[in-house]
Parts: sequence; C-alpha cells; structure tokens
Amino acid sequence: MNSHEIAKAAALLVKARRDMVPLPGLPDGLKPTTTDEGHAIQDAVSQSLGKLIGGFKAMSPPGQQPNRGIIYADTIHASPCDLPAGKVPQCGVEGEVAFVFRQNLPNRAVPYSRNEVAAVVDAMAAIEVVHSRYSIEGPLSNLEKLADSIMNGGLVCSAPNTDWRGLDLGSIKVGMTVNGKPIDKKLPGHPLGDPLGVAVALANMWREKGGVRAGQIVTCGSYTGLDYLKPGDTCTVTFEGLGSATVKFAL
Repeated sequence: MNSHEIAKAAALLVKARRDMVPLPGLPDGLKPTTTDEGHAIQDAVSQSLGKLIGGFKAMSPPGQQPNRGIIYADTIHASPCDLPAGKVPQCGVEGEVAFVFRQNLPNRAVPYSRNEVAAVVDAMAAIEVVHSRYSIEGPLSNLEKLADSIMNGGLVCSAPNTDWRGLDLGSIKVGMTVNGKPIDKKLPGHPLGDPLGVAVALANMWREKGGVRAGQIVTCGSYTGLDYLKPGDTCTVTFEGLGSATVKFAL
C-alpha cells in the first residue's frame, strides 16, 4: 500500500469510530496485505484522532511477526467499571493478563531483554473490551482487524500486583462469571504460554515509535476466548493469586 491508500483506509476507520456506524470491511485496494501495512493504518488512525495512547494489546506468535493494537488512554478503566454499552455496543469480553510499565523504556539500538522488561512491570488481571469498527457479522481478514487495533474497545484492569513473579502466568487458573453465573471455559491457559514474552515483544516493537512510557499498559492475549455479552450484563474474570476485573455494560 502507498501512503495515499493508507490514509484513505485510516479515514474510513476514523469515521466509523466517530459516527459509530460499522463498516462491512475495508474496500478492495485499501485492505492491508502485510503486518507492517496494518500497523501503518493503525498509526494513521491514531495521528488523526490525536488521542493519548494509554497502552497496547499485543501478540507474538512463534515464527511470525509480532503485532500490536493501540489502546487509547480514555478507554482504560479501573475495575470495577460501569461502562456505557452505547460506547461499545458489541459488548465483547476477553479475560487477559496485562502489565503496566513503571518506567520508560526509551528507544535504543539494542533490544530489551526479558529480564529488563520483567524488572519494570507489574501484572494485572484485565478484561479486554472488544468492539470493532467493522460489523461482526461480516467476513474479515486478520490484517483488517489489525488495522482496527485488533478490534479493541477498551480495557478494564485490577490494581497492579507487584508480587507476580512467583506465579505461573502461562497456566494460571482463571475463572469467569457472567451475571454471577460461572462460565466453564475449559481452556489451557495463555494461548502462547508466555504473557511476559508478549510484553517483551511489545517493548521492542514500540522502540521505533520512541519507546514505551511509564504508566502505559500492555495486555497479552485471551485466556478465555471471546464472548459477546448484552447491554446490562456484568462480567468478572479472576486469576488465582493475581486479582480480578469486573465490567458492567451499563444501560
């Protein structure tokens, strides 16, 4: 994609955000075909919106290029949170482990190591609120979703846990309730087995953008899969030994 095509794709996503009218997808010729193009559209959306970046969702699949989605600061909330359903009408939820950076990790030539990142983050239980700028009924490529910050609508976080290093975050026990009723997910844990590794990948992906800043958050992949709830529903996700996060999609 050239810069003009990236700008046109971003403009469509910005309009969908502002008008709250979902797109069926990006038009032919404006669909990203690489991870770099998906990131470029994200960044053009961010530049147009001019909003403070509060964090990221990220993933680092083995043997593939890491990817990230921008999360805006005004969509990050402390748990428990009453979130107006009108702002995120798709009402999607995923239970995740997130990390908050306690200090800046500025740009540098040498990648940050796992130990360096572990030393400056605290872990949190989180619910990623999923709300796409696309219609959820339409077929979408993963790269189209990437261009839309991987369908992020917000993040609800527990208080930071400073004593997380003794926890096996890859296979930590997680429970989920909807309106007080337990939901049996029967999932094996983190999809890649290593949420901290995702945080390391994000810190290094963002170096070229100036580096991660203190207070920014990275959420590192769903332990519960994606569930679409309804306005009025309340969801709680609890990670054993880490904490819990609760969101209510307020009417």
